Amino acid sequence: MNTVVRVLLVAVILLLSYLLFDSIMNPIKFNRERDVRETAIKKRLINVRTAQVAFKSKFGRYTGSFDTLINFVKTDSFPLIYKEGSLTDEMIEKGITSEREALGRGLIVRDTSYTSVLDSIFKPGFNVDSIRYVPFCAGDQFSLKATTILTGSKVMVEVFEASVLNNIFLHGLDNQLIINYNALREKLSGFPGMRVGNIVEPNNNAGNWEN
Repeated sequence: MNTVVRVLLVAVILLLSYLLFDSIMNPIKFNRERDVRETAIKKRLINVRTAQVAFKSKFGRYTGSFDTLINFVKTDSFPLIYKEGSLTDEMIEKGITSEREALGRGLIVRDTSYTSVLDSIFKPGFNVDSIRYVPFCAGDQFSLKATTILTGSKVMVEVFEASVLNNIFLHGLDNQLIINYNALREKLSGFPGMRVGNIVEPNNNAGNWEN
């Protein structure tokens, strides 16, 4: 066997070894990077859910606008009612039959103060502007929808949905592995991405990774 043939054989062996190694490592690297991105997205979608629940507690509905949601968290407030004392049997026996009258006589205390929504639902220093953006996606935003639907028991229910497709947040990774993962997620959760809430079927604002 001459030298040229030997060199070619060595090159072929090295190439095959590399391809074999890469075929083993590529899915491992894909899964590792996917897990990192999904973890960050879960946290952000949970923050969106937290803000939406606070919004609904005040307005009785969800919003499909990040501008509206973020402005609410930044600028709005919740009332805090301080209560001291209550209407007692002794007061009633003395002819004081309402809490308003007891308040007027100074026998009980009711006072209202206000706390900002931001301070109430998030930790100090939290950047609420960030909740609209998909991590690792250079400015891409979550899709945000809100509506009212009729359930099977004929009850109107307020719902919202915040989501992002796998194709968006896994951009830059192996395309075939993304396709395979989309098929898996479709089978497991009916959605090829990450989502919190659902505007088709009420799910108590669950994330599709929580199902």
